[in-house]
Amino acid sequence: MLDRLLARLHRRKHELLRVLDRPEIPLHTNGSENDIRTCVIKRKISGGAVSDAGRQARDVLLGLMKTCMKLDVAFFRYLGDRLGIPTQEPIPPLPHLIRQAAQA
Repeated sequence: MLDRLLARLHRRKHELLRVLDRPEIPLHTNGSENDIRTCVIKRKISGGAVSDAGRQARDVLLGLMKTCMKLDVAFFRYLGDRLGIPTQEPIPPLPHLIRQAAQA
């Protein structure tokens, strides 16, 4: 059994050592776990969505909210801008904001 585990580690060596080439990759999964925590808590409280369309709408809005939070953009302000509600200044599209954040 130990030989199989060592062989598997050896096969995945390039993946496991990727962090040496890309130090921005975290060594833990806390960020990913925090991203899905909202969905899990909502599912526990409500028992899930009634329909597939409701589940999809919830997932899209939660994903959008998490992305805005990571980019330090006010979610409701972003949503209002996309829906055409006048605000202070226009907010760029998310792909543009993500590229900006990646370059910083």
